[in-house]
Amino acid sequence: MSDPTTTHATWGAGHPRLIISRDGRHHEEQLDGELIRIGSGADADIRLDGIDPIAGEIRHDDRDEFVLVPHAPGDTNARLQPQAAAQGQDGEVLRTGARFTLGEWTFVFMREEYADHGRPYGGREGGEGSKQPAQPERPDYSFEAGEDE
Repeated sequence: MSDPTTTHATWGAGHPRLIISRDGRHHEEQLDGELIRIGSGADADIRLDGIDPIAGEIRHDDRDEFVLVPHAPGDTNARLQPQAAAQGQDGEVLRTGARFTLGEWTFVFMREEYADHGRPYGGREGGEGSKQPAQPERPDYSFEAGEDE
């Protein structure tokens, strides 16, 4: 039997959380549950001032992925695409380090590498670098870069 080439930790493993910041202050919120609503309203699980009552949500889907579904303007670090977990609404599968904004709030998703499904072999701690073949040397781009000038 060969070694697995993907990350498959137990359901919800890896301490999934958001680091939330604004005006030089920050705090962490654990992502517990299947649906986490972010907003200023009474129905929000993560309540923050200055944004829509429900500005966005994070859904923990049946593939053990955390999917951001924004409902208010903001920025993400990836192009939003229709997600099955969001009943076809546009969203983003969050990977460790993914950054997004809602209003003036900034959010960074964190999950330990061994449980982040986007990292093969359980991330660096699981042997990603030692089991994955090294990339070839970087080509010499100096000729092509000179053409742009």
